Amino acid sequence: MTLDLLIRGGTVVDGTGRPRFTADVGISGGRIVGIGRITDAAKRTLDADGLIVSPGFVDGHTHMDAQVMWDPMGSCSCYHGVTSVVMSNCGFTLAPCRPADREWVANSLSYVEDISPAAMAAGIDWTWESFPEYLAAVERRPKALNHAMYVGHSALRMYVMGKRAVTDRATPDEIRQMAHLVQDALRAGAIGLSTSRTHTHLTPDGTPVASRIAGWDEIEQMVAAMAELDAGIFQTGPEIMNQADNLAFLDRMRHFAMTYRRPVMFGIVTTRQGDDPPEWQTQARAVAEVNAAGGRMFAQGTTRSINAVFSLKSYLPFDVLPAWKTLRALPIAQQRERMRDPAVRRELVAAEAAMKPRDNKMQGGGAATTDPRKPDYDNLYALTGVDWNDPTVAELARAHGKHPVEVIIDQCLADENQIYMQPIVNENRDDILGMLSHDATLATFSDSGAHVAQEMGSSLQTHFLHYWVNQRKAFTLEQAVKKMTHDNAQAFELAERGLLREGYKADVILFEADRVRPCLPTVETDLPGGARRLVQKAEGIRASIVNGAVTLEDGASTGVYAGEVMKGKLAAKHA
Repeated sequence: MTLDLLIRGGTVVDGTGRPRFTADVGISGGRIVGIGRITDAAKRTLDADGLIVSPGFVDGHTHMDAQVMWDPMGSCSCYHGVTSVVMSNCGFTLAPCRPADREWVANSLSYVEDISPAAMAAGIDWTWESFPEYLAAVERRPKALNHAMYVGHSALRMYVMGKRAVTDRATPDEIRQMAHLVQDALRAGAIGLSTSRTHTHLTPDGTPVASRIAGWDEIEQMVAAMAELDAGIFQTGPEIMNQADNLAFLDRMRHFAMTYRRPVMFGIVTTRQGDDPPEWQTQARAVAEVNAAGGRMFAQGTTRSINAVFSLKSYLPFDVLPAWKTLRALPIAQQRERMRDPAVRRELVAAEAAMKPRDNKMQGGGAATTDPRKPDYDNLYALTGVDWNDPTVAELARAHGKHPVEVIIDQCLADENQIYMQPIVNENRDDILGMLSHDATLATFSDSGAHVAQEMGSSLQTHFLHYWVNQRKAFTLEQAVKKMTHDNAQAFELAERGLLREGYKADVILFEADRVRPCLPTVETDLPGGARRLVQKAEGIRASIVNGAVTLEDGASTGVYAGEVMKGKLAAKHA
């Protein structure tokens, strides 16, 4: 037999957690057909000597629903060893959607995604109304990644209730309609239902997104509709305003998991913000108790803090101040020229005193960049590399005897690409390690496709390998790969993925164990219409293989788009 692809002489880390071993991997027809010493001829051979050969990573918390329509690569996840993504999290989806409501739906997503409605209009070819039609549209698009998707609660409400979706509770008949649409979506290929109760999820006018208006009875009936079909995952953005709200939320999740026997997922978070903030230990304990009792519950975790990101080319903390607003309306070159004027510098530094004072309200990345408070300069880091040892602006100000705003101005003059990072959630590294150490915590909360110029979590996987495996040595490579491949594929019910095993889909990556790391993010203007976003690439990922085809080599697209839509079990059963 002539193989389509032979990976020769690599060090295999197969996703099971067992020790690495040296082997060839043979691929034909999009599947792995052999692991061991392979002598068959092949149409193409990749020399993997000195490289790790592992399953492609699974990123289970993304928001690529709009991006998939214009970005066949699936950036930035594709740069970090990801071969499969789950999108449509937290209720944010583009279907179902009536033609007359397209602009409204796009506007509603624009705050969370940080993609302007104009960019969405330029990039999306709206050819669908129903969820099955949207799924079919994604199937037709060229894709370098595999995509699975939920049907989103906010979209369901807006479709069934119209403008009342963002103000009113649903009637019993409207709830029944939504439940039927959930079942239709599951039959078409949705992997479940997503919603959000998170207080930071807002519309552009500052009001709650549609799913947050719903009563728990509405959500429960949709979960029950999934249970009727014995299919579907329930994913939700958690209530994290304070510990009391989080405890009540956990009780609801426990009830759903045990009563309806559907997998339940939510983000595990802790923070220093807010009064009586939620504790990750309480959340992890609730997950463990449900799983010990026979339910299925998973916490979606990060591998580093969730951060608001600032730069001269995107947002700075001072953009809302009149003196800064005038400056920031200018092209970058003119901004820097004005910053060199001593009188302008004095005005910009003095303006900071008029900022809203820091309060104890918990902000997400969107509010932190668009409605900022006076910065805590001890919690604002000037990135110098990717080793997670950057100086704070306060430290730099003390070292140079300058006002923190002067430090930022000086750095923007020295390098217009200087990036700043403000941790907002999961700020403590020991907390992150504690969360990741739990078996039911999935390393899968990147948010790729959302907050595109405000946050950057797409490097979740390469940061895990670089920091937690190589630097801290808190996990072995085998443990880390298992968490990002097998464990995620199992939790999201992605059949025949997540392991290097004969018969499985050939989603494979080749990387340098000691060199793999994220690069520093940059601000690019590559969205439709030239809109800006953060882009973060990686070093050490030598090749990505999706369904047997090489899609990325040394960080560059091959122009091959072999990704598939990964459908839920009801659709797969009848395929």
